[in-house]
Amino acid sequence: MSKTHLTEQKFSDFALHPKVIEALENKGFHNCTPIQALALPLTLANRDVAGQAQTGTGKTMAFLTSTFHYLLSHPVPENRQVNQPRALIMAPTRELAVQIHSDAEPLAQSTGLKLGLAYGGDGYDKQLKVLESGVDILIGTTGRLIDYAKQNHINLGAIQVVVLDEADRMYDLGFIKDIRWLFRRMPPVTQRLNMLFSATLSYRVRELAFEQMNNAEYVEVEPEQKTGHRIQEELFYPSNEEKMRLLQTLIEEEWPDRAIIFANTKHRCEDIWGHLAADGHRVGLLTGDVAQKKRLRILEEFTRGDLDILVATDVAARGLHIPLVTHVFNYDLPDDCEDYVHRIGRTGRAGESGHSISLACEDYALNLSAIETYIGHSIPVSKYKTEALLSELPPPKRLTRSRPGNGPRRNGGASRGNRRRTG
Repeated sequence: MSKTHLTEQKFSDFALHPKVIEALENKGFHNCTPIQALALPLTLANRDVAGQAQTGTGKTMAFLTSTFHYLLSHPVPENRQVNQPRALIMAPTRELAVQIHSDAEPLAQSTGLKLGLAYGGDGYDKQLKVLESGVDILIGTTGRLIDYAKQNHINLGAIQVVVLDEADRMYDLGFIKDIRWLFRRMPPVTQRLNMLFSATLSYRVRELAFEQMNNAEYVEVEPEQKTGHRIQEELFYPSNEEKMRLLQTLIEEEWPDRAIIFANTKHRCEDIWGHLAADGHRVGLLTGDVAQKKRLRILEEFTRGDLDILVATDVAARGLHIPLVTHVFNYDLPDDCEDYVHRIGRTGRAGESGHSISLACEDYALNLSAIETYIGHSIPVSKYKTEALLSELPPPKRLTRSRPGNGPRRNGGASRGNRRRTG
C-alpha cells in the first residue's frame, strides 16, 4: 500500500488479539486506512458500525479484523452445534464472497478459526462438505445461505457476529427480503456484533441499519471527489461507426498492463470480446451468462496477469478486489451515475494511480450531463483524428467458437507511435 493511502494509526496500537496482529503483520498490514482507523475503536468496544467508504479503501479488512478479534475474545455459545457458525458475512455477488473468503484465509490460518463459503451457481456438494465439518465464519450470498438453512445444513442460532457488505448493492439486486429472512433466524441484535458497509449510506440503508443493528455508529470516509483524485479521467465523442476502431486504437496506444472494459449489455460485451480476441489480445469475458466455474477461472487468470483485458457488465463493477488495474474503459456511458463511480473505482485503488477513458457515443452521450453533475466536475475531453484510427482489423470472433484468453497479445508496439491522438 502507498503510504499516502494510510493513516498514522497502527493495528498494533489497538488491543487486538495477538493472533490477529500476527496475521496482519505477516501480510504486511501495519498502518490502518481511514475506514479501519474509524471502525476498529468501535467494534473493539463491542459497538455496532455502519460504515461508508469508497471502494478500495480497506473496508473488507476492517470487518474481517473485527470479526476474528471478536470470536477469539468471546466464549463459544453454550450447546453450540456443529452446523452453527459463529459469524456470518453476507455479500451481494459470488465473486465478492469468494474475494472476501480469500482475504480471510491468512487470518484463519493464523487463528485456527474455520472458514466456510456458500454461493450459488455450482459447488453445492463441495461447499456442503465443508459446512458439515463445522465452520466458525460463514461467508456467502443470500440465496445459497437460505437454501442451506431451509435444509438444516446450517443453523443461525449461535451467530455472534454478522456483516453485511455492499448493502446498497443488496438493495439494487433485490436481496433485501432474503437478508431479513436470515436476520430473523439469528439471536437478537443485542446479543451479537453487527457491521454494515456500503458505498453509500442512503436512506434505505440507514433504515436497514436501524432495524437490524443495535444503535449503530455511523462512520464515513468522504473522498475529496467521488471519482478519487488519483484517477485520470478522459472523454471522447466517437460516432457509432468509429467507436470500436477508437477503442482498439486507444488500447494499442495506451498498451494497458491490466484493463477492464465496461459495456451496458452482455451482447455488447460479447461483441467487444470478439473484436479484441480476433485482434490477438489476451482478453476475458465476464457477464451473467458465463458459467460460474468459468467466471472464477477468468477472474483468477486476470488477477494473475494471464489476461490483460477483462470485458464486463456491471456485475463486475462492485466488490471485486483486483490489484493493479491500470485502465478502465467505459465503452458505453452507464445509465446509472453511481455505476460510473463504481466502474472507474476499479483503478486508482489503495494509493495507486489509474486512467479512466469513456466513450460518449450517439446512444449514450445523453447520460453524460447527469454523470458530471453527480461527480461534481466535467470530464476532460480529448479529440481524435479519424485517419489515425486502426483500419483493416480482422472480423470479430464468435463466442461459441473460441475461448477467451487463448490468443497471444497483439504485437502493436512498432506502430504505436504513429497513432497518437490529438487534443
